[in-house]
Amino acid sequence: MKEYLEKVWTKRPLIISGPCSAETEEQVLQTAIRLKATQHVDLLRAGIWKPRTKPGMFEGMGEKALPWLIRARKETGIPVMVEVARSEHVELALRYGVDLVWIGARSTVNPFSVQELADALKGVNIPVFIKNPVNPDLELWCGAVERVQQAGITHIGLIHRGFTSYAQTPYRNAPMWQLPIEMKRRFPHLKMICDPSHICGNRELLVQVAQKSIDLDFDGLMIESHIDPDHAWSDSRQQVTPETFLGILHALVWRSGEESQPETHNALMALRGQIDHLDDEIMDLLSRRMKLADQIGLYKKEHNMTILQAKRWNDIMQRALAQGLPIGLSREFIIRYLDAVHLESIQHQNRVMNEETPTKPIA
Repeated sequence: MKEYLEKVWTKRPLIISGPCSAETEEQVLQTAIRLKATQHVDLLRAGIWKPRTKPGMFEGMGEKALPWLIRARKETGIPVMVEVARSEHVELALRYGVDLVWIGARSTVNPFSVQELADALKGVNIPVFIKNPVNPDLELWCGAVERVQQAGITHIGLIHRGFTSYAQTPYRNAPMWQLPIEMKRRFPHLKMICDPSHICGNRELLVQVAQKSIDLDFDGLMIESHIDPDHAWSDSRQQVTPETFLGILHALVWRSGEESQPETHNALMALRGQIDHLDDEIMDLLSRRMKLADQIGLYKKEHNMTILQAKRWNDIMQRALAQGLPIGLSREFIIRYLDAVHLESIQHQNRVMNEETPTKPIA
């Protein structure tokens, strides 16, 4: 990998910005120049092949836009990156000298597409970012990483852009923070970048979501910017001007993931020790709860009762909410926790109820 790109890749936080779509040469160049003036942009992004939900929507300028990005890099010195969805996209990006590529959410969801891209990237020393799949499927995201790794790519990063959800949320794509956190646990050596633009779908929530990712020790941000966001050809509501982008960065509190001071380390270790002790108690209590579930399963089996008792479950949920909300637990956590406990309890009861009953030998 080129020396200047190696330096950018190791930077933290890594800041990526640029328009959702490359529309005209002037738009790309002016966005890049104004981003350069902020002195905070490490990589310039722009979509030139846009996978759209329905036909007839703007699908990008294609190969025509690649020289625009190369000119923007020449004028500003900022390395450039594009999304690739097909093998010919990879070939064209490499031919024109694009510095990095990313695999988009609609591609990550399809193993055939990822494999096609991985095959096209074999033997290439170029960094590759992989966005999470559209749907909340962690295994698809992991599979995409493994396919790209098998292609010999050594510089791989992850981009969290949120997940499609049928639930009503203030976001365009629900962040579902537990999923990128789990990916960080599975691949601790990979960069994790947050894309608040696609999570939010609007400008108003960008600071809030970006700050959340910083607090979770993400390695950087990708925020879409445009010289005239309100008239952008795609995703206008979530883009900001380069100057507003700079204001967002200044509004964030950048925290360190290091425990450099001995007193800080000792204080954390003491608190973590208390958490470990409580976690041990929770595990013991859950084990005792499941043993009671086994006994209930046996009773239901003997009395020919169904496992699910809806009224009883509703009573448990209402009692937990009444107790948990006043003491600072969120409704979302209480419901998610009890759902997990309930599912485990059902599995225990199902196992007990469907065990073969030993038959007595005939005298």
